[in-house]
Amino acid sequence: MTAPLPPAGDPGDTGLSGPGSTRDIAEVPALEIVSTAALHLMSAAAVNLGLAEDLPEHQDLDEARTLIEALAGLVTAGAPRLGHHHAAPLRDGLRTLQLAFREASEVPDAPGEGPGESLTGPVSPTRIR
Repeated sequence: MTAPLPPAGDPGDTGLSGPGSTRDIAEVPALEIVSTAALHLMSAAAVNLGLAEDLPEHQDLDEARTLIEALAGLVTAGAPRLGHHHAAPLRDGLRTLQLAFREASEVPDAPGEGPGESLTGPVSPTRIR
């Protein structure tokens, strides 16, 4: 079975640009597939939070909530198999998006009720003393 995936080492390529850009799915490590899916969810959530440089006026918090919840599920389920070295940056990105969502909301969710917080626990900014 073949599927369009980005060539190894080029996370920005969708793999849909031409011949030779399709790899046999059996050759793609699970780590790469999970990481790529997480990056796509993170990017889409950031755009819907109004964090994209080229679309700063765009904001759709309902879409962002769905994307962040999906990311939380993927990261939470995948982290034990990915190992700390690969899971830590995904967790950090998830937390950053959760905090950005909280900041963008006119009426913030109660602690533990924000997107993905049922899976990750409540998030709050760290305080520097």
